[in-house]
Amino acid sequence: MEAEHMKAADLIKTMDCRHFIDGKYVASGNQKTFVNVNPATEEILGTVAEGGKEEIDLAVAAARKALRGPWKKMTQHERISIIRRIGDIILERKDELARLESLDTGKPYWLSGTVDIPRSAYNFHFFADYLRSIGTEAYQHDDVAINYAVRRPVGVVGLINPWNLPLLLLTWKLAPCLAAGNTAVIKPAELTPMTATLLGEICKEAGVPDGVVNIVHGFGPDSAGSALTEHPDVDAISFTGETTTGKIIMKAAAQSLKRLSYELGGKNPNIIFADSDLDEVLETTLKSSFINQGEVCLCGSRIYVQRPVYEAFVEKFTAKAKELTVGHPFDPNTKVGALISEEHYSRVSSYIQLAKAEGGTVVTGGKRPEGLEKGFYLEPTIITGLDRSCRVVREEIFGPVVTVLPFDTEEEVVEQANDTHYGLSATVWTNDLRRAHRVAGQIEAGIVWVNTWFLRDLRTPFGGMKQSGIGREGGMHSFEFYSELTNICIKL
Repeated sequence: MEAEHMKAADLIKTMDCRHFIDGKYVASGNQKTFVNVNPATEEILGTVAEGGKEEIDLAVAAARKALRGPWKKMTQHERISIIRRIGDIILERKDELARLESLDTGKPYWLSGTVDIPRSAYNFHFFADYLRSIGTEAYQHDDVAINYAVRRPVGVVGLINPWNLPLLLLTWKLAPCLAAGNTAVIKPAELTPMTATLLGEICKEAGVPDGVVNIVHGFGPDSAGSALTEHPDVDAISFTGETTTGKIIMKAAAQSLKRLSYELGGKNPNIIFADSDLDEVLETTLKSSFINQGEVCLCGSRIYVQRPVYEAFVEKFTAKAKELTVGHPFDPNTKVGALISEEHYSRVSSYIQLAKAEGGTVVTGGKRPEGLEKGFYLEPTIITGLDRSCRVVREEIFGPVVTVLPFDTEEEVVEQANDTHYGLSATVWTNDLRRAHRVAGQIEAGIVWVNTWFLRDLRTPFGGMKQSGIGREGGMHSFEFYSELTNICIKL
């Protein structure tokens, strides 16, 4: 499908999302549903089955049974072929999936089609290929014994996914989960159920046995989410989302000592030294601030600029932000789409008002664009004049809102960058090689980009420090989470 402005009739088609349990689409036992709203138009996209303990119990039972069935008996080559096929089908249905993702999230259609869906397919291709290369350990203990380790699935894994990159982050978990031989119960974000629902059909078409992949829709507390995290037959939980929710899940999982992997919130510093290439900085910082409406956990929302170039940066950055077109996701000229929901729109907007109360200056943005009366749209917003102690500088906003602060010395900016309970990512801009290594090595974050942003090699460790997460994903790090090692000692 061409990235063109589609007819309204093509956009308003509804999709009713049911659970996918043991290879079948099913309604909730009590027939409860909730509505799925298009954030760009506020129209109803369809209904979603509201699951709870009953549906989670059924899904976990199916996953537990499948763990001992044909999935366990498959050779590694057979499993790799199926996992690669899932990626192939995602690419075959790229346009359909991209349309659903933009309808659900409000993000530009071109972004769904060029980033979210291709990367979702690549997640399966990557982990299928990577599975061929992994090994374990073997040690000879003089002439006494040989020790070697064997790897086996951790079991039934609960995958809880966010609404900002729904299919991309779901497949980032599901691909290594399946590659390691596990079965899964997925709880998608209630705000973005459509591509997750379709993934059940795709997995079945690819040859995944019934019960290996299960999807239960619903909410968090006192709903499907809590039922999944508390379930005694779930062996591990992988969660991407907000830090407060992560703490609640940890308490629930503690009852059965479930294995946990978290990728949580971020308030990421973007450090710009005066010797950097300002044109290159501006182009990338525009993306790291406002792509996906700023609803990316890796966005550089705290921008620190060395004083000699501070005024020039603010002036040029403001001019470029004003050029970004905010509009309907299916308009090819749109660069910034709609925020995910009315509630989130109100929350992000409240931080802009708070910034003014804290003494900040809204240099550009801060309001709904003219001509967009329906939908949850907000202009890219740049705020200056705030102190490092202000809430707007310290708290995760998760929208198209950034603060810009000046700094003088390397020591000063490192201290400010680390002055947060988050530690997910950071970006450092400098043409001084020694400074690049020195500063990157001092930043308390799971990933530090130098003179770039969001450049990912899926073999590398990904995750956060402090309250930004627990554990690492990517390459071997994903397999370490999704598998158990048993050491076998053979006396000679």
